[in-house]
Amino acid sequence: MNRIARLPVMAAVLCAALVLITGCNRLKARDQLNKGVEAFKTAHYATAINHFQQAVQLDPSLPMARLYLATAYAQQVVPNLQTPDNLKAANLAIQNFQDVLDKDPNNLNALKGIASLYFNTQNFDKAKEYQNKVLAVDPNDASADYTIGVIDWTVAYKNAMPVRQSFGLQKDGQPIKDKKACAALADKNGPLVQEGLNALQKAVQIRPNYEAAMAYINLLYRRKADLECGDDAAMKADMAQADVWVQKAFAARKANEEKKNQQTTKGIVLDQK
Repeated sequence: MNRIARLPVMAAVLCAALVLITGCNRLKARDQLNKGVEAFKTAHYATAINHFQQAVQLDPSLPMARLYLATAYAQQVVPNLQTPDNLKAANLAIQNFQDVLDKDPNNLNALKGIASLYFNTQNFDKAKEYQNKVLAVDPNDASADYTIGVIDWTVAYKNAMPVRQSFGLQKDGQPIKDKKACAALADKNGPLVQEGLNALQKAVQIRPNYEAAMAYINLLYRRKADLECGDDAAMKADMAQADVWVQKAFAARKANEEKKNQQTTKGIVLDQK
């Protein structure tokens, strides 16, 4: 009987001990998280990763720990470098961002993080896929539309240059007179150019002084001119639109610089003596 009576007491003690251990682990996890943040701020990313890993192990439910770990891995990724070590760091970052998304599918930081990593490792199809996921959560994210436009121009440019060079075409606005070659390029680049223009124009609607987006609209109209295939009037209209967007980009840059200077000036207090 005494042994039976002691069982609930022992269970209560074990439960209390478990709660105490869990509480201690959570405190330790937060300490590791704070140490990781400090290391991250000073660009000691390997140290930050170590602290964030410990935080995740101590308390897997700790908010932001997994996201910070993924971000620290991402900071080690060098854009456009295709070495095994660089791709390994990118994959580790993507895996940890994906762990965040498994619990919170609409986490914008994780979605943007994965999109950026795929862009920086030149996996453009996956980069666009995740930028579209960003837009599904936040349709007014101008940066996502801008990046889609940049990707479309990049791919279209890579498709166009070998064709143009094979016919000795050095300057934009020179038509591809070979009808078969022009038609083949139009099949490849037509959808990219249209998608890119749509995305970039939307970005400008959201952010009216988005000078970088305007610059890429100019570039995409130049790629659109490649695809007119014997229609000289349409090609000239495309090049004229390209020039219009060059001027819009210059005007936006000037407006942005003036705004920045005004904000800086407001912070200066003159001596009134």
